[in-house]
Amino acid sequence: MAETTGSTDPANPTTDSISPPDSKINHAASLDYWNGVPATSNAMLAMLGNYPWYTRIDLRGSKTFLNKIRRMISGATTEGKLKSAVDCGAGVGRVTEGFLSHVCEVVDAVEPVEKFTAVLQASPLKASGAVGNVYVMGIEEWVPEKKYDLIWTQFCVGHVTDVQLGTYLVRCRKALVETGVIVFKENISTDPNGWDMYDEEDSSVTRTDGKFRALFKEAGLNVIASELQLGFPKNFKLLPVRFYALRPKS
Repeated sequence: MAETTGSTDPANPTTDSISPPDSKINHAASLDYWNGVPATSNAMLAMLGNYPWYTRIDLRGSKTFLNKIRRMISGATTEGKLKSAVDCGAGVGRVTEGFLSHVCEVVDAVEPVEKFTAVLQASPLKASGAVGNVYVMGIEEWVPEKKYDLIWTQFCVGHVTDVQLGTYLVRCRKALVETGVIVFKENISTDPNGWDMYDEEDSSVTRTDGKFRALFKEAGLNVIASELQLGFPKNFKLLPVRFYALRPKS
């Protein structure tokens, strides 16, 4: 990740003339980057640093976190599937296939790279009805057409600006059923000065924990639970990955 030289934390703005990291995002460049990645599950590991064990730890952590949230919301067990979910930033369906389809009856998908969504469209999960609507667009363009029990957003918001992310969050808030929840799972900035980090390779921004929380609050969402994904070997020096479970403010 490229280190930035200016703060974009709403709680600690700078007074210099340096552009905020998210202003450098180029959507066309991002799409060009991902269009260069083969549309296979193995190739998707490139997103995760080419570590074969990463996806196993990642999916197990996601299932554990969602179980905690379901117990928190319902006050009951986690038996039975949720009726509807949407996988935002779905790629070829790694998270849907390995996790969401096991805990949800129908999973929609939002993904801007057409060759990735083609894999989902041709998958057994789509044929069986476990995958529902597949929206070939970025999250900044997606307008939910129905309400969901779970809106899962993972490793994709770095490709949208702060303003676009705020608008997306508001749309998601309005697209929840009464007991629904939004889950964000994203890399967190490790900049020593507490700034967001811009990556020229795929034209993306890695935000700070403070930035995420400020954007959630501005969108009318409460963080009802948050924790780090555990289990990744420390010697690989990966960026920290944090879960956020979000519910509308009462």
